[in-house]
Amino acid sequence: MTEISPTSPLPEHEINAKELLRSLRQKQGTWIEWGKACQQLQKAGYTPQAIFEETGFEPIQQNQIIVAAQVYKSLVNGNAPANVLAHFQQKGSDSLYELRVLAQSERVATAELLLTKNIDSEGAREVVRAIRECSMVKLPNEFSSHPGDAVAYQCWKSARQKADFQERARLIARGLNFVHSETARQQIEKLLTDFTVVKTRPAPRMPVYRSETEAELPRILPVVGKLPLTRAALQAVPLIDEVGPLRLIKFSGEGVWVGVPGWQVVLNAEDPVAILSDSEALPVSLPGEPDEVLVVIDRAQREWQADHYFVVELAGQLEFQWFAEAPNLPLLGRVILVMRPKRILDEEAKKDLWQIDE
Repeated sequence: MTEISPTSPLPEHEINAKELLRSLRQKQGTWIEWGKACQQLQKAGYTPQAIFEETGFEPIQQNQIIVAAQVYKSLVNGNAPANVLAHFQQKGSDSLYELRVLAQSERVATAELLLTKNIDSEGAREVVRAIRECSMVKLPNEFSSHPGDAVAYQCWKSARQKADFQERARLIARGLNFVHSETARQQIEKLLTDFTVVKTRPAPRMPVYRSETEAELPRILPVVGKLPLTRAALQAVPLIDEVGPLRLIKFSGEGVWVGVPGWQVVLNAEDPVAILSDSEALPVSLPGEPDEVLVVIDRAQREWQADHYFVVELAGQLEFQWFAEAPNLPLLGRVILVMRPKRILDEEAKKDLWQIDE
């Protein structure tokens, strides 16, 4: 077995690494204790790979039980019912992991719902998605903020948009199974006699561009100043380094810049800022291979429009979202541009200046 050692270990009196590794290897205690042990070892400098080689807990499993243990602790702090705590103390770390993106105040009620309805981790992911979507819009007065009503609202909304009676009936049944408040139940039951189909607003296309020519890839150069200048002024300019196909600019000090072509949509922006994102994290799928994209936001445009995407904060994290109706949370800026990097078929060939096109 590979010998491991922490990169920056804590003092011996603060952590007994050998004991923690042994308990993990023998799977002693509950999964909550495993999560705490993994977290202690990582904080002590042990890498997830090193812990895996010593204990058999894969890095992805370590992350799950560490996060789930933190969620469980929030249930304890939130005075969750004893039967909920007892159940998840023994199993369900994968379900609690899905609750990580919820606010502290939402986790207890959601955990109760998962236990009451005997919902697995896949179902937990759907419940959490419904709660997050409902937190962004103004719900009809008949639906409460309870997690059961959040799922019921999604079912009610989707059922009204279905012309297929079988699919409509399935959604109504699911909504009645999850519904919490009596007023929400009455709203769903009305669909049993009201067969009106409500048209849906299609999501707009994202403003995606890809640089295709070298002329569209600007160089960002540091400006020394205006003559007369001293040698010290010249030498004081930091060395810049272009990173990646989007040519982000790094330099010694705080901050990063990136060059964006002077397209009209960029020139018209009042307060543009750029955010890096993987294309898979966007609310729509982009054609072609996944790549890193640059999302340009105009922070001055914060009024809702149905044909645009916006950046919002959910559970402390920024996300890009489209809203068919006015959302019930602050808009932090409008997405004005999603820029994909120029396709480079041969990264090495472009460095050989003697090569010419034939």
